Amino acid sequence: MSIDRRTLLTTGGASVAAIALSRTAVAQAPDLGRDRLVMLGTRGGPAIQGYAPSPSCSLLIYKGVPYVVDTGYGATFKLVEAGLPLPALRYIFITHHHSDHNLELGPVVYNAWVNGLRATIDVYAPPGVKALLAGYWQSNRYDIDIRVSDEGRPDLRTLVVPHEYGEGTVLANAGVEVTALRNLHPPVTDSFALKFRLGDKTVVFSGDTAYFPPLAEFAKGADFLVHEVMYEPALEALVRRRPNAATLMQHLRASHTLTEDVGKIATQAGVKTLVLNHFVPADDKSLTPQMWIDAVRPTFAGTIIAARDLLEIPL
Repeated sequence: MSIDRRTLLTTGGASVAAIALSRTAVAQAPDLGRDRLVMLGTRGGPAIQGYAPSPSCSLLIYKGVPYVVDTGYGATFKLVEAGLPLPALRYIFITHHHSDHNLELGPVVYNAWVNGLRATIDVYAPPGVKALLAGYWQSNRYDIDIRVSDEGRPDLRTLVVPHEYGEGTVLANAGVEVTALRNLHPPVTDSFALKFRLGDKTVVFSGDTAYFPPLAEFAKGADFLVHEVMYEPALEALVRRRPNAATLMQHLRASHTLTEDVGKIATQAGVKTLVLNHFVPADDKSLTPQMWIDAVRPTFAGTIIAARDLLEIPL
């Protein structure tokens, strides 16, 4: 059996035995069902007030391959609850290095490993992901070393392959192309929107961003635009609940997109379906899904979905 291009690129100095394990795992990959988008975590911001909504995490299943976008706190449990066998993980993408998007990267791959991971997981993220993973390996070195020697597991650190990306093509492989656009999320400069071309379907994730007209061209004609959203009438109440109110308000207005501007982007892009995500505020119980949709409707006449944790959308 020949070694495919991805194996050559990602295994590096891995042993022949590790490559054989990876081949076996791929050959025995489970049936993951229909192509779909699963919104796993839809909360804007890192604060946790309950199990749902939890911070950012989304899942694409295409031709039996899972693609995870962001790994905020709670991602592992949401992936399990969505029915994904963790050892089936192959690709993880991080849009930017805020904790509500990357905090659970280490635990996600760790739990895939202790559940039987044998194949490699490629992690694509802005610069800093190599240091992020190195810190996680160091903090858990004792546990990983013991489980390798005592339980006969492959070394997790050789199975997770980080790739640092910028604007442009991130991944092109087997009918799947992922491209990145630097968005507007100060003070984070390496923050990106991601576009997934999956055969004849296109799914775009805005990432965290202020109103950013170039995103409309990036998302032109997309089947789905998953866009963060902020509801201005609720912002004053939100900051009153926070001790850092003045600074928080300044950050929110500079770094996130108001409902009417989300609609403008979707209209300019001519997308088929707009999926509202990363809700700010996320903990205001008075805001119903219909209120979010109604707030966007004046600037977008197409299909709007207000996401919720574990919502599945067929592709």
